[in-house]
Formats: sequence, structure tokens, C-alpha cells
Amino acid sequence: MEWKDFLNKEKELDYYKSLHEKVMEEYQKYTVYPPYHLIYNAFKLTPFDQVKVVIVGQDPYHEFNQATGLAFSVNKGVALPPSLQNIYKELENEYNVKINQDGDLSYLAKQGVLLLNRTLTVREHEANSHQSFGYDTLLNHVIEALNKDDKPKVFILWGSFARSLKSMITNPNHLILESSHPSPLSAYRGFFGNNHFIKTNEFLKSHNLEEIRWIK
Repeated sequence: MEWKDFLNKEKELDYYKSLHEKVMEEYQKYTVYPPYHLIYNAFKLTPFDQVKVVIVGQDPYHEFNQATGLAFSVNKGVALPPSLQNIYKELENEYNVKINQDGDLSYLAKQGVLLLNRTLTVREHEANSHQSFGYDTLLNHVIEALNKDDKPKVFILWGSFARSLKSMITNPNHLILESSHPSPLSAYRGFFGNNHFIKTNEFLKSHNLEEIRWIK
């Protein structure tokens, strides 16, 4: 399957028609992030048949020049948001290296890491402003499609919302890794020290899949 085929089917559903209408109206009336052409960037950079890892974020960043259509990622040269800083800290601890402080995570997306936010758009300065638009239904359908595919995948669930998706991941071929969210409010409650990046690569290697190069 290709994401194009998946999305074409979604476009026929009533929830998606309503979602699309609301999103188009927002882009016409307000400043909305990410830029319109990047709404589906996660799908463009990580084709369905290449997905090896799924990381579920929350809302796109809602300030200028931050959101790229990839969960946790920001444009090169933009100051690292707190959650991304903590993700890098965990990577540094797991691999005992110092990370280049560039927040562009497209290098991961191109390796098969689907960086998917809960909602794909947001109004400037207004966190969660598009949360009620119908994106949860879209996300559920994405998870269902990935779960049905038998190619082994790792679902990395950080925080209460992402962990609520666990019940949908029923295929025994897949691995679920869960912990608290990397935000400053919860990172010390189980995110730091979770070793999710190493565990992911151990799983991929055990299934004869190429490991993720987490460090640029």
C-alpha cells in the first residue's frame, strides 16, 4: 500500500470531508502551521512500505518557522524546543555521544521513522486549536493500517495520549515501547533512561531489518 491510496480512501469519508473544510477555512483566515504544503510531510518522507518505527507526537509547534510536519522536529537553525532537547539528552546518554544541536529530524524520517503528530495543523500561538477537527480519527486509521501490516515495526509511545493508542496495536509482529513524555514536566518520570532508541535497534536487528542511525 501507498499513503496516497490510504489518504484517497480517507477523503471519501464524512469525517475527513469535514476536517478538510475546517482546515482550509483556518488557512484562509489565520496564520496556521506548518506551511500548507507540509501538512502531510511525515507521509511524504516515510512511505508506508518503509515504516520501521512510529513515534507519535502531539500538536505541531505553533510559533513562526518551527513546525515542519514532523513530530518533534524543527527547521534547521531554530532553537530546540524543550521536548526535543530532552530527546537529544536521552540519545546522548544511550550512545555516550554529543549530538549536533540541529533540530531537523528529516534524516530519521528518511530512514523509516514515521514522525506523526496527533493533529497535523495548529493556529499560530494557539496550542491544540485544531484538536477537535477530526484528526484523532485520521490518526486512529493510520495506526490501524500500520498495525495490520505484518512487517515488524516499533511503536514508540511517549506520554498519556500516545499510550492510549496501545490497545489498537494488536499484531504480535510489532513491538510497543512506552514511557512518560519527554517534556520537562514529565521527562524525569520515566522518559530518561528508557533506552528506547537502543531497544528499537535491537528489535530491528533481530528481525534482519536495518537499524536506525539515530545520531547524525
